[in-house]
Amino acid sequence: MENAEGCIFCRIVARESPANIVLQDDQVTAFLDIHPVTQGHTLVVPNAHTEGIADLESEVGGHLFNVGMSLAGALRQSVKSEGINLWVADGEAASQEVAHFHLHIIPRYRGDGFGSPFPPGYPFRPETKTLDEVAFAIREALAAG
Repeated sequence: MENAEGCIFCRIVARESPANIVLQDDQVTAFLDIHPVTQGHTLVVPNAHTEGIADLESEVGGHLFNVGMSLAGALRQSVKSEGINLWVADGEAASQEVAHFHLHIIPRYRGDGFGSPFPPGYPFRPETKTLDEVAFAIREALAAG
């Protein structure tokens, strides 16, 4: 298991820092967020230090999201949430605060005060030509690997 020196999530995985762990296996660890948006807010992290989603091994990423789905069901039952948000912040520009990939599972309730990530005035649909150009660029990047 790779560990990045100074990474709080690596220390939690190694059980060197305190955390309320709800699940740990050979690939991922899930624990309660210490600054929860709502009661039950849980993080799922790969055990090996991995900074961004593009760095995740496919098998680990798939397992991580399967664990997230299971936790979503468990949170609906245990904390009686009315909904669930799965949220990833990948990179500093996306508000990633800890440079170790993590999936947030956030229980939601009507009127909980947690807002939408979409800007005012959304939805906005750009010109079709712009969408075509962006789709083409994405297809090109996928083909390049």
